[in-house]
Amino acid sequence: QVQLVESGGGLVQAGGSLRLSCAVSGRTNSMRAMGWFRQAPGKEREFILAIDWRDGRTYYTDSVKDRFTISRDNAKSTVFLQMNSLKPEDTAVYYCAVSEVMTIVTDYRRYNTWGQGTQVTVSS
Repeated sequence: QVQLVESGGGLVQAGGSLRLSCAVSGRTNSMRAMGWFRQAPGKEREFILAIDWRDGRTYYTDSVKDRFTISRDNAKSTVFLQMNSLKPEDTAVYYCAVSEVMTIVTDYRRYNTWGQGTQVTVSS
């Protein structure tokens, strides 16, 4: 089984940057993709980006393209989400999640394992 531990959330002013981390351990050879989601109060969980675990292909939604970047270390033990030009509407709890059944997929139900979430708050 895969375990995920997130870190790096916090409070930042609009236009600022934050970097989230997702530490990966366990049976990583079963992973097909890692996705990042966010959920704001009163709203549904929203897919924002993903990386194919085997070939490194990435996919970004229009809401974060050109502002957020996903990367991972060479050992594939940590995934980083660099968030630049943050906006108040980016305020949410951010989650990393792993799919062991499909490559890049936007449906949260296709993800088997979730991190604990980390709060990102962007002030105006």
